[in-house]
Amino acid sequence: MIKRESYMSRIRPFIGGDLIKVMTGIRRSGKSVMLELIKQELLESGVSSQNFISINFEDLRNAPLCNMQSLHEEILRRAESIHGKVFLFFDEIQEVQDWEKCVNSLRVALDCDIYITGSNAKLLSGELATYLGGRYVEFVIYPFSFAEFLALYQPIAPQDSIQQCFQKYLLSGGMPYLANLQYREEPSCQYLTDIFNSVQLKDIVKRNKVRDVDLLERILAYVMANVGTTFSATSLSKFFKSEQRIVAPETIMNYIKYCCDAYLFYKVKRQDLQGKQILTTNEKYYIADHGIREAVYGGNMRDINLILENIVFLELLRRGYTVTVGKSGDKEIDFVCERRSEKIYVQVAYLLASEETAGREFGVYDSIRDNFPKYVVSLDEFDMSRNGIKHRNIRDFLLAETWD
Repeated sequence: MIKRESYMSRIRPFIGGDLIKVMTGIRRSGKSVMLELIKQELLESGVSSQNFISINFEDLRNAPLCNMQSLHEEILRRAESIHGKVFLFFDEIQEVQDWEKCVNSLRVALDCDIYITGSNAKLLSGELATYLGGRYVEFVIYPFSFAEFLALYQPIAPQDSIQQCFQKYLLSGGMPYLANLQYREEPSCQYLTDIFNSVQLKDIVKRNKVRDVDLLERILAYVMANVGTTFSATSLSKFFKSEQRIVAPETIMNYIKYCCDAYLFYKVKRQDLQGKQILTTNEKYYIADHGIREAVYGGNMRDINLILENIVFLELLRRGYTVTVGKSGDKEIDFVCERRSEKIYVQVAYLLASEETAGREFGVYDSIRDNFPKYVVSLDEFDMSRNGIKHRNIRDFLLAETWD
């Protein structure tokens, strides 16, 4: 079990406190493992495992507890025999109807420390804000970064160079369980396809009562094919019309939102860097795990420029940046990244194979007059930094603990 220190370092200050710790993210991204890592730290600090109450709501044996009242009564019953603080671990809590009322009541009734996981962004919206507003802290758990992947893949293939490991990562992605499959191609592909099907059925179709599953599948295929490409619901509606299918843009936006709520895709808005405003059209979408794209849709090596962009985008999210696409005149900067008072710009390219290509990628910064760090990252091995703009090899960029 890899110790995901980048997450633990953020969670650790809240362990033992009264804020509810909420871990969200796509299915199988490692949320349950985070609960185990937290338990491990508690045990090492002297807390007894007898003070733990753990329930996984996807386990059919716990189906009777997927009722708010039943769960509440069961927790209070178990807590009676516990001396000292009670540590509650609820996995995939979205399976419990009105769970937020139950959790809030337990928070008030018991001396407890609560940890929950869920696979839907709506977990923390709407009514939940009413019951738990200001009383929780959220951590999004992503699939493995390249650094985490490397820590598990290198012992499996010690003969592979870093370049070869990265080639494997481009195809496999970062779903943690693949390490148990030794990253073998066929079982890995089957596993990733099963995750995709599970997300589609449980987190999108069933949760949102989607009736037109065929339309959903077509939209999923379109978005996967166009990761990192700007498009609008209107343009997608026109695409369907060319295939003799009438679909309202509103329906398309709803279906894409369902996918984002399930953490399958992430929407990135565009920002006008001159007018300092967020644009409301032509967003970009990135997939939560590029390995799922390869398993379900294929073509990661063919679309390597898009996949590299996807990988860098997720790395920026992992490191806590808020990310937008930058528009400056007729030029577009892949990522404008802000974290508290920090700001960096990142442009992603496959290879700067010619002076013309290099000029185009570095040239996106021509009209940006501020002094925040600006990067161009690519697979090139040689440093091509110029005019104060830093060039980094993408592998080095992903593996660097900090970016200077």
